[in-house]
Amino acid sequence: MKKIEAIIRLSRFESIRDALAAIDVNFFTLTEVKGFGLQKGEQLTYRGSVYDADYIARLQLDILAPSTKVDAIVEAIVSAGRTNKVGDGKIIVYDLDRIVRIRTGEQNESAI
Repeated sequence: MKKIEAIIRLSRFESIRDALAAIDVNFFTLTEVKGFGLQKGEQLTYRGSVYDADYIARLQLDILAPSTKVDAIVEAIVSAGRTNKVGDGKIIVYDLDRIVRIRTGEQNESAI
């Protein structure tokens, strides 16, 4: 079992969501995050005024998956999320020791 954590551009979320749905990944946790990377911040426009932000707004997807699906999930995120520009994001894959579904007590892959 694995946890896949992907930091992605806000503008690519719908494409990535659709690519994941196409390979039957319909559950993930989504968090709005801010970070600092090679871009050194970005310019934001609000009501016609341009502001420099020291952070970069991104989304973080957390996906729990069986080990057999990890390569397909990573490929779906990369192909749907790539813009070929600095700041496309990162994907991190973690090993999981145990997952428990609180409602039923199911464990590991049956709890995903």
